[in-house]
Amino acid sequence: MDQQNRSSLTEFILMGVTKQAELQAPLFGVFLIIYTITVVGNLGMIILTQVDSRLHTPMYFFIKHLAFIDLGNSTVICPKMLVNFVVDQNTISYYACATQLAFFLMFIIGEFFILSAMAYDRYLAICNPLLYNVIMSQRLCYMLVGIPYLYSTFQALMFTIKIFTLTFCGSNIISHFYCDDIPLLLMLCSNAQEIELLIVLFSAFNLISSLLVILMSYILTLMAVFQMCSAESRRKALSTRGPHLMVVVVLCGSLFVYVQPNSTHSFGTDKTASVFHT
Repeated sequence: MDQQNRSSLTEFILMGVTKQAELQAPLFGVFLIIYTITVVGNLGMIILTQVDSRLHTPMYFFIKHLAFIDLGNSTVICPKMLVNFVVDQNTISYYACATQLAFFLMFIIGEFFILSAMAYDRYLAICNPLLYNVIMSQRLCYMLVGIPYLYSTFQALMFTIKIFTLTFCGSNIISHFYCDDIPLLLMLCSNAQEIELLIVLFSAFNLISSLLVILMSYILTLMAVFQMCSAESRRKALSTRGPHLMVVVVLCGSLFVYVQPNSTHSFGTDKTASVFHT
């Protein structure tokens, strides 16, 4: 396809979650309820941690940013996904698809490292309570949040620009319910092995580096907890870890698909995994 043909590609068609007509209405209702709860819950968390001075602590500072990322990630994808349940053919423009991909990558990569920062924060609070307020200063909090935002923005722009500056050919149907890099790579005319390799390498780095920080914080925290004399102290120390661990497991488990080569991908499995983290 030459430049003229590429420029004529103005939109893509999103296949959606399922092709079964009888499931469209029930799934629309389910996902609408989930998205509404997501928006209300995350917005409420952001507003509450902002206006209540008692929550101006490092832990709630990270929770506020995690809520912002979760809200952004869902809002980038869910409204368009809901449209797909009520229209016969859900289209997305060329530039809207690029924008959706960029914001999705930025939020999902940023979430990895915000969770790592939260793990480090809880490690300090439990293992070094006397020095916690000194070490976890406002400056360090801003750094632990700002660096993931910058890093995730860099990756999002890099992959989006690399994909959308190449030539698409053949069908404009995306085998997904949003613009993801994996199905888009299969639609490129040119050889996408370089981009695929970069995606696998960066995804593996993001996953392994963030998991190492989280794993080390959990190991050191558990060692400190088991040394506590009081059962109540151990319960209180571990109470902040349960929800964090659940989020980490769901996110990392669902995003494991990005470290696989394209040849091993099953789009049915990818859709299922994507539902969990969106």
